[in-house]
Amino acid sequence: IDGAAWDGLRELAEAANWEGARDAQFAGHPINETEGRAVLHMALRGRAEDAFIVDGEPVMEEVLSTREAFLAFADEVREGRYTAVSGSRFTHVINIGIGGSDLGPVMVHEALAPLRAKEGAPLDVRFVSNVDPFHLDEALQGCEAGSTLVVIVSKTFTTQETMANAERALSWLRKELGDQAGAHLAAVTSNVEGAARMGIEESRVFGFGNWVGGRFSLWGPVGLAIALGSGGKAFRALLDGARAMDRHFQTAAAESNVPLHMALIEIWNVNALGMTSRVVLPYAQALHRVPAYLQQAEMESNGKAVGRDGRPVRWATHPVVWGEPGTNGQHAFHQLLHQGTDVHPVEFIASREPQGTDAHMHRLLLANAIAQAEAFCVGRSEDDVRAEMKETGHAPEAIDKVAPHRTFAGGRPSTFCLAEELDARSLGALIAAYEHKIFLEGLLWNVFSYDQWGVELGKVLARQLLADGVKGEWTPGTRSLLEAL
Repeated sequence: IDGAAWDGLRELAEAANWEGARDAQFAGHPINETEGRAVLHMALRGRAEDAFIVDGEPVMEEVLSTREAFLAFADEVREGRYTAVSGSRFTHVINIGIGGSDLGPVMVHEALAPLRAKEGAPLDVRFVSNVDPFHLDEALQGCEAGSTLVVIVSKTFTTQETMANAERALSWLRKELGDQAGAHLAAVTSNVEGAARMGIEESRVFGFGNWVGGRFSLWGPVGLAIALGSGGKAFRALLDGARAMDRHFQTAAAESNVPLHMALIEIWNVNALGMTSRVVLPYAQALHRVPAYLQQAEMESNGKAVGRDGRPVRWATHPVVWGEPGTNGQHAFHQLLHQGTDVHPVEFIASREPQGTDAHMHRLLLANAIAQAEAFCVGRSEDDVRAEMKETGHAPEAIDKVAPHRTFAGGRPSTFCLAEELDARSLGALIAAYEHKIFLEGLLWNVFSYDQWGVELGKVLARQLLADGVKGEWTPGTRSLLEAL
């Protein structure tokens, strides 16, 4: 991106009044217009002095009260002060959720694995999302009902996949614990009555407001499994890092505003250069779930073809997001990234300080990341390939045959995010930067980022299929599949 292009992108952001739109979001205005809601997940990592307001009502007192309650519960379980019905300590936690109730918590839990490796972890935390029964079967392997805590995460307590898994988990607990099974349950939901029907006392039910979208909810009680796994101290550090990024986004000018830069780079790649996917490459094994987390956070938010005016947009919106940790990806799909017919922008994430115990191997990891970025940028000309092959003694006919295949076009765009250290605080800042990037891209593409009507139709049809079976009016393909079941 040269200076002229950057100036044009800046002008686009100014024309969209990015600062005014940002301020409206932080002020609690109902920017989720199709659902009539504010979008204020930033309050979940706020402090009392931040004074967030929704519909004219302050929310921080309730946010802080809930935060203290679920973090206290997490530490009570970790320290053996809240025990199993037998009086023994819990050893395992099964977190049941899907979408935002799973991807965010599991991503952060995995990212904090190096912290747990250093400090120890009293609980083995596992995550179940898929309605495929094998997922729960696998998670329960090696667990004993008498020492397992099940956390059910569903805002309404009606999410089909989550509640199906929750009922199975409750049946598993009841086989050993009988009527006391509810003591081995906690819930993250606003449906206190629904939780009570499963035997969960209100003191173990933690809710959050409808101004928090599911895929932006890990900062509140949806992150209970994070706190159970890594402790309240780590969770607070995560919040502090995210809040620091919030403050940066609110106060930094365009020249240095990180989320704005991230958004404008993507606008350039998608709308100026016509690229349809972005590859996320965390050169840190602990961040291996970050690409999947960003798939949901970004594609469910801005994967829209209808503008805020209700009309089809005339430009591309969000690209496909995918990726794997480096260096694994180098031996899987980097061939296509370097020499494929389509160009896919690459996003590197790495840290100066190692997360493992071997500094030399970490330097090898970073050398690979930086080398890949350099190779994507400059490529390799056929003249250079020919000169090298000639110098190493290849015959002219071999050079003519092979040189074109060893040529790299270069010009493959990438960004590189290098943290000092991938601890809880920097992780919080990183995630929050992506959240603000999502907000800005929705503004620039003129789409609403905070609804997800696209996921509803399949759910409705699934319920209808279960109810009507083959008797329903289906397309021939669907009918043949139903008949095969």
